[in-house]
Amino acid sequence: MDARRPILVTGATGYVGGRLAPRLVELGERVRVLAREPGRLAGRPWLGKVEVVAGDVLRPETLGAALRDARAACYLVHSMAGSRGFHERDLRAAATFAAAAREAGVERIVYLGGLGAGPELSPHLRSRQETGDALRAAGVPVVELRAGIVVGSGSVSFEMIRYLTERLPVMICPRWVYRRIQPIAIRDVLAYLAAALALPAGEGLTVEIGGADVLTYRDLMLGYARLRGLKRLLVPVPALTPGLSARWVHLVTPVPARLARPLVEGLRADVVVRDDSARRLFPEIRPMGYEPALRLALEKLDRGETETSWTDPLVSSQGDVPPVQLTTERGLVVERRQLKVAAPRETVFRAFTGLGGARGWLYADWAWKLRGAADRLLGGVGFRRGRRHPDELRPGDALDFWRVEAVEPDRLLRLRAEMKVPGRAWLQFEANPIAGGEVLLTQTAFFAPRGLGGLLYWYLLYPIHGLIFSNLVRRVAERARALAAAEGR
Repeated sequence: MDARRPILVTGATGYVGGRLAPRLVELGERVRVLAREPGRLAGRPWLGKVEVVAGDVLRPETLGAALRDARAACYLVHSMAGSRGFHERDLRAAATFAAAAREAGVERIVYLGGLGAGPELSPHLRSRQETGDALRAAGVPVVELRAGIVVGSGSVSFEMIRYLTERLPVMICPRWVYRRIQPIAIRDVLAYLAAALALPAGEGLTVEIGGADVLTYRDLMLGYARLRGLKRLLVPVPALTPGLSARWVHLVTPVPARLARPLVEGLRADVVVRDDSARRLFPEIRPMGYEPALRLALEKLDRGETETSWTDPLVSSQGDVPPVQLTTERGLVVERRQLKVAAPRETVFRAFTGLGGARGWLYADWAWKLRGAADRLLGGVGFRRGRRHPDELRPGDALDFWRVEAVEPDRLLRLRAEMKVPGRAWLQFEANPIAGGEVLLTQTAFFAPRGLGGLLYWYLLYPIHGLIFSNLVRRVAERARALAAAEGR
């Protein structure tokens, strides 16, 4: 292959794609990334080293520019089974992309699929493998790497293991925790993807990849407990349906049931490597075992160096921006709300940096003042501090009962709560450009609860917080539109 031609990485806002793009840059490749909304890549340290093209794998008219002159493409797009019509959408997206790749003269597509075989294969894993078939149908050679559980800081499997083990000293174990699995470290997945791009030109291949250890999900949790110095008791039960298991995961971990269910269903059968093609094709890659992979993930988490997270792809090819997401990320309760705003980015920025002080909080200002009065009675800072300037903010400024922690011109404002709460809290606003000349306004509330009291505080008050936050982001959007109209923009 001609090294001067770029490699296209799809799914760059996702967990694997967001790590593969900088890895290929480090290897000296010319990299181009495809994103439905390029603004969501803002802040990535590698962004200036790649070419970014806006496009959608479901819209063939947007793929020409992304695939032009590309010598290879990494297809890292898929939906989870919890979304309606995920199978048909994935097949249509793969067929659309592969046809455009053939038209552009792409020499190879590298696809990351799902490991597993046999009649007990779950609908999600079967869909992943049929997506590989749809890619091959266009005639472009496809190297399909099939992986099982991926272990890395921020991966959905790692988060499930971490939260189940950290929070439950005694765990009820359904049958699926005793199935054999072959977890693989995220750095080994990236190594295989990069190596697949360097294979000699030829026919397509299907390669099963896995780590050095074959374990059970029970082993994964006990291994995590051992590294963390925790004592955990696992109690087997004869039956617990995937649906009930998914709901339990939903309650205990940050992973919602719609994502947990396909993961649980994927463990109805053994998910292990059944041939040695990876060892023969890529002898230079020696995949690590589970414990070293887990140790690396924990070290990165402790240092705050999680490059990407399973929560990064806020939307997929399936639809629009969700109005609200309530999740847990790296020990924080996170409530994220988003709206598209037809106004210039700097105007949206001015709308949220103008909050507080004499201008107030745009919605239920009386409730904010009441909260400040209660804080004052408890010995806190209260609501009397106002703001230094009616329009300007800088890091360190007081803003009512918040402290300005970070300001990025025309993009971001992060406030740290200084009122008395059982934990630590932040409120963050972001303005990122998206396709069509609009701006994606993102409002995120972060809360790090302190013990059980902190969790009770968040969830007992969430109906009130949810009402205020939902209307606050809407009023900020309205103010931005009004400012833009007044300025004739």
